Amino acid sequence: MTDAPFPGGAAGDGGRYGEDLFEPEDPGEAGRIDAGALVYDPVTTRRLEALGAGPGLRCLEVGAGTGTVARWLLEEAGADEVVALDRDTGALTALDSPRLRVVTADLTDERLRLDGFDLIHARFVLMHLPERRRIVSRLASGLNPGGWLVLGDAVELPDVLDTSSAYRRTMDAMWQALRTTIGTDISTVPAYPHFLREEGLQQVGAELWCPPMRPDGALARFWTETLRRMRPALEATGRVDADAVDETLAYLAAPHLAELGPGMAMAWGQRR
Repeated sequence: MTDAPFPGGAAGDGGRYGEDLFEPEDPGEAGRIDAGALVYDPVTTRRLEALGAGPGLRCLEVGAGTGTVARWLLEEAGADEVVALDRDTGALTALDSPRLRVVTADLTDERLRLDGFDLIHARFVLMHLPERRRIVSRLASGLNPGGWLVLGDAVELPDVLDTSSAYRRTMDAMWQALRTTIGTDISTVPAYPHFLREEGLQQVGAELWCPPMRPDGALARFWTETLRRMRPALEATGRVDADAVDETLAYLAAPHLAELGPGMAMAWGQRR
């Protein structure tokens, strides 16, 4: 089932994910997202399973993307209902289940009702929204008693001994470009457990996973495609030039690639 687009919903005064960067209609965007899903889905689904995702639950998948987690909730976990929410839901048309409700909506729109859920999951969404703290409150308030809120966003542990390589300068330029172009901010991600506790949630927990980057792996493919898509914005920061970006892209495919890639911090809490 697909709902009509929800009206309104500005995400702030700056740019937006999906409009100013990473437009969903780009022919390579679904593949880029799926490469990231190959890396992070096993960690995500293992945590959701540990928290009891399964039959009898009504689940909200925020920022459903290409639908890999929504599909897992339906087909593997066997949830009673999955609501897949995204501003662009074109990639979700392949999911066909009477237990699936696809909602085309803007999470930042205050008119959007978010209530009655036993599990709410948002991955790589809040980091792109300036209203992230307020949205945590909205999501937490949408839980049924006993329901779980699970948040996952990006973190990075840069090598402090490397400050000048093309790779390090390019990644630093990427975070700067994301921040100035669409408002991405990962600095508050470590505070997510505190946010959940402030919302009155119990059983608050957290974990950090930073996968290694391998030249033939999905993570290197994800970041290669990300940097290629962002090349103009990278060079506009003044931190790198075209040669540095080219060197970084070559390094991501080189046999000697050895980096601790940007990872994901997950935090979860349960409504009384």
